[in-house]
Amino acid sequence: MKRRDFLKKGAIAGAGAALTLNFEGLQAALKSDTITLQSAPDLVAVTGGEPVEMLDKALEALGGIGHFVKRGQKVVIKPNMSWDCTPELAGNTNPLLVAGLVKKCLAAGASKVTVFDHTCDTMQRCYTTSGIEAAVKAAGGMVVPGDEERYYRDVSLPSGVVLKNARIHEALLDADVWFNVPVLKHHGNHQMTSAMRNYMGIVWDRRTFHHNDLQQCIADICTWTKRPALNMIDAYRIVHQNGPRGKGEADVAIIKSLIASTDIVAADTAALRLLNQVKASDLAAVDYIGKGETLKLGTTMLDNLQISRIRV
Repeated sequence: MKRRDFLKKGAIAGAGAALTLNFEGLQAALKSDTITLQSAPDLVAVTGGEPVEMLDKALEALGGIGHFVKRGQKVVIKPNMSWDCTPELAGNTNPLLVAGLVKKCLAAGASKVTVFDHTCDTMQRCYTTSGIEAAVKAAGGMVVPGDEERYYRDVSLPSGVVLKNARIHEALLDADVWFNVPVLKHHGNHQMTSAMRNYMGIVWDRRTFHHNDLQQCIADICTWTKRPALNMIDAYRIVHQNGPRGKGEADVAIIKSLIASTDIVAADTAALRLLNQVKASDLAAVDYIGKGETLKLGTTMLDNLQISRIRV
């Protein structure tokens, strides 16, 4: 064989070997978690399971807790624990869901996980009766107070229409990552309280909201640039009437659902549709959702989103 022909055949063979190696490498990568073949959904709706079971399914669909929490990060979870009532009355976020998320964050390597709320009833009674404080501590997290102004610092809201600044809890200001974990409930003033309204528990002076266009202020506070890594709406038990506190077990419906999304407007829009299955409500009455869309915080057009619906 001539030297030129030998080199030519050798080059072809070498290229074939390289192609084989690249193809095998691609096959291996496709079997691993290093390549995402399909983008994560915009919103996940899980139904039919227990709180931690639905949490697992939602996080799995969104790429796992490691997609949101990195090793060494300080994490804050902001549930609704505003009321001095037991978990069975659904006035607060389910403690099993909060504890489950604490465990997930710590397993992902979080350096600490902190939970707080600026409660409506007496803080310590809310923390205790809700079951959240005990559940968080048992899971390895810590609970901090939110009942004094000294825990809050000034933050500018340049995109706010009415609300241009607010005093926000220091735990959130110092956190690397935070999760917004409200409970879905009826609300006597404007039909529903869920993810966007849960922000009222991160600020000190809520009177400003009530005296200056409440619904616009709710949308404005959500423009704070430190957005939640994820909004997770607990709808295992909901208060479907006489909200937001409810008056007893007759006001509670068990619908075993969980909504998760990085889009807070979409999450609340989906929550309203879910509430509509129990109690008729109107998107126009929950005006802060539309105002949030106007402020480009997200979309109410759920049909344009990729939604993962999971039945446990």
